[in-house]
Amino acid sequence: MTFPNLNFQDFLYPRPKPTGLDVQCKLQHFALITYAIDPIRFKDIIPARFKLDTIQYQGKEQALMSVVPFITVDFTSAVCPFPNFTMEQTDYRVYVVDQETQERCVWFIGTTLDSWTLLVPRHLWQLPWHPASFEFDCQQDNAGLYTQYKVQTQSAWASSALHLTQSESDDWNYSGFPNLESYQVFLTHPLAGFYHRRDGKLGTYRVWHERLQPKPAQLLHAKFELLARMKLVSFENQLQPYSVLIEPVNEFTIYLPPTILGE
Repeated sequence: MTFPNLNFQDFLYPRPKPTGLDVQCKLQHFALITYAIDPIRFKDIIPARFKLDTIQYQGKEQALMSVVPFITVDFTSAVCPFPNFTMEQTDYRVYVVDQETQERCVWFIGTTLDSWTLLVPRHLWQLPWHPASFEFDCQQDNAGLYTQYKVQTQSAWASSALHLTQSESDDWNYSGFPNLESYQVFLTHPLAGFYHRRDGKLGTYRVWHERLQPKPAQLLHAKFELLARMKLVSFENQLQPYSVLIEPVNEFTIYLPPTILGE
């Protein structure tokens, strides 16, 4: 199996005009801690509509999954004056292909969120979002690199601890991809997300952003209770990620409300 070349020029397009409930925000301390996982571990997680977007890594076919912590700042309406909100969040996402459209996208196992606004996505829209409390401790040098990136998360659904660091000498790892750009497109530019709603139905929403510019970093410690509980990545193997990326801040537009598929 040879992974195809992916080019940003085929995936970048002007921002669709926001309407209605659409929001815009900045994602601060945006990190992607990605693991290579045996596809068989997702057999009861990913619906038949989707197939895992796999690579050949260390002589095996592997699926990729990212844990994505960040702080959402300046979260507000994209179409009218509205108060700004700040919230801390971690997404757990698997890279898949929608077999109905052939679009590369992500399957969200779930999200933890530290904000009273959780009431809307969790209860009104039935998203698989779960309450949590966060402690971010991030320090950057004059070049913007992270001398320290620490996150502690307390959650009944997905407690975690994470410690990263970063330097100019950190290497890119894109084993299994034909080149660095294909890896970057794959990890940073899926614009559609799918998930099982809390009522069991299939849901989706879309985002838009310009090309992200993360840089590689090093993992010093990680403990993701969800990955171990679901038997996706053991605590021991969590210390050996496929890759780690951090971007200090980026901007997203989120198109809402989410859609229920099949209705």
